[in-house]
Amino acid sequence: MLDKEAIAKRIAQEIQNNSYVNLGIGIPTLVANYIPNNINVCFQSENGLLGMGPFPKESEVDPDLINAGKQTITMLPGAALFDSAMSFGMIHAQKIDLTILGAMEVSENGDIANWKIPGKMVKGMGGAMDLVASAKNIIVAMQHVNKAGESKLLPACTLPLTGIRCVKKIVTELAVLSILPEGGFKLLERAPGVSVETIKKATLGKLIIEGEIPEMAFD
Repeated sequence: MLDKEAIAKRIAQEIQNNSYVNLGIGIPTLVANYIPNNINVCFQSENGLLGMGPFPKESEVDPDLINAGKQTITMLPGAALFDSAMSFGMIHAQKIDLTILGAMEVSENGDIANWKIPGKMVKGMGGAMDLVASAKNIIVAMQHVNKAGESKLLPACTLPLTGIRCVKKIVTELAVLSILPEGGFKLLERAPGVSVETIKKATLGKLIIEGEIPEMAFD
């Protein structure tokens, strides 16, 4: 099974050259550390930054320079700072090519729940609803099962929804899956050493398996 760093490294392979990408809180923030040298990508943070770089070394930390998750970050040459209104204007105008988000649950129709567990205090939805409603492509980085071993890839989400029919692809510690237009999780790749049977047992939603499923490859 993959750890969080390996999930982020696999998702980094999905990023297209010359694209604008928003990274959500959690595993997605790690993706910036694994961008291939031959790929030009501009990361956006909805708190008002375009041109976000990887996490800083200890000697480079600037406590005033943070992402939307309040983690210290770096800025690449040519980066720009602006207010949240302009940042969300970019999002609403569909200037973001790809959004990478974490999730508590994803349904076989591509619905996502990633902001609230009923009965638990939360600060708010943040920018997640705007992002899933406006991004051209959405990839989810998540754990396949919860701490109790129960599937988080479901026929229908049980938690409050963030977005409907918006997720295109999912990368978990077990697999890479896409959401089919007609519904269902199509298995694309297995994590190294993980069997198809293990993925079947961990997926409660409709799982489509066609032919031999290759293992994920890492450069």
